[in-house]
Amino acid sequence: MRPGVPDLAQWIRPGDCVVCGQVAAEPLTLTRALVEQRERLGGVDVFVGTLFSDTFSPAKAEGLRFCSYGAMGRAASLASAGLLRIVPTHYSELEPAFASGMRPADVVLIQLAPSRAGRGLSFGLANDYVVAAARRARVVVAEINPDAPWTRGAEVPADLRIDLAVQAACAPLEIRSDAAAGELETRIARHLAEIIPDGATLQTGIGNLPDALLAGLAGHRELGLHSGLLGDRAIELIESGVVTNARKTIDAGITVTNLVGGSARARRHVDDNPAFEVRPAVYTHGAATLASIDRLWAINSVLEVDLSGQANAEMLGGVPRGGVGGLNDFVRGARHSAGGRAVLALPATTGDGRRSRIVPTLASATATVTRSDVDLVATEWGVADLRHCDLDERARRLIAIAAPQFRDALARAVREPES
Repeated sequence: MRPGVPDLAQWIRPGDCVVCGQVAAEPLTLTRALVEQRERLGGVDVFVGTLFSDTFSPAKAEGLRFCSYGAMGRAASLASAGLLRIVPTHYSELEPAFASGMRPADVVLIQLAPSRAGRGLSFGLANDYVVAAARRARVVVAEINPDAPWTRGAEVPADLRIDLAVQAACAPLEIRSDAAAGELETRIARHLAEIIPDGATLQTGIGNLPDALLAGLAGHRELGLHSGLLGDRAIELIESGVVTNARKTIDAGITVTNLVGGSARARRHVDDNPAFEVRPAVYTHGAATLASIDRLWAINSVLEVDLSGQANAEMLGGVPRGGVGGLNDFVRGARHSAGGRAVLALPATTGDGRRSRIVPTLASATATVTRSDVDLVATEWGVADLRHCDLDERARRLIAIAAPQFRDALARAVREPES
């Protein structure tokens, strides 16, 4: 293993597609080197995922062409600057796309945890599509980070070729949840906590609304976790005994996720923990897996919902925001789960309160979740159950959870549709 920052020009060719680890598994030593050395690389494509670091920004983008499955986290700034090409695909399909070569991967930059007690390396904080990309890439550069946790389910196979291993110059990125949930998020979380049963298995993410929801479930019992991304708030529920995974119909006693965010607390909890597994997306997001988890409650945020139940999670004001991600994987999986429910959560208005997010028709004409897939929709004003409702009843139920100042206008839009 080499110390110091590598000369990436020895490994990356002009026109290459470079695939980088995401979330807390972003290999910061390598991605920062990529940005610093970009002028010497002759122009490369960079596939990024959900970004929480400030490594890639519009001010440092010359010579780099960015692509992603969504404008998530700080990738939104690249989208706002017109520097991010979006691949609107389900998260569960990214791994097979890279494995088959349909998505190119010439060079992979990946973070790994060092071997432990005679065992090999671990993918640590992520077991995602980057692994599939690494199997086909011409060059794999691994950043070995001693502060990355060694996680179960994410062992690096012996046949994965690593062309260059470098020593990490810093600890993994910390994704903290220090900010207290606002009144709006707390109200949405309170509505959901009232209907989520004890013994349910939860899928959610990290951010203000998921954090508020998890905090609001502190009085529940025997919950389970099966998710795409988990952070500090999820760890708090595990360590407090609210999450036991005891009633899961698969992976009983085990928390399962594809990605780990959070702070050093989360890293300590998941490190070599037999009750916590970081599994590939073909498992965590797989239809057969999700359908076999009874009482799966999938709770995800969207940007707007129209009166037929269609939801947009990809565009805001004509600019990419969010993305398809694992949204439909979990919505459909929860609908096929015995006793499962799929919740789409959103504030009833924009941040300035001037526009409703419950709308007659989607302004972006982008329907991420179709009206045939919608289940429950939650705002701070309540929860609308749309399953098996006709379109008129759906509109009535959605108007009832819209902000009061917009309800009359929404009702008029139903009575007097534009020709």
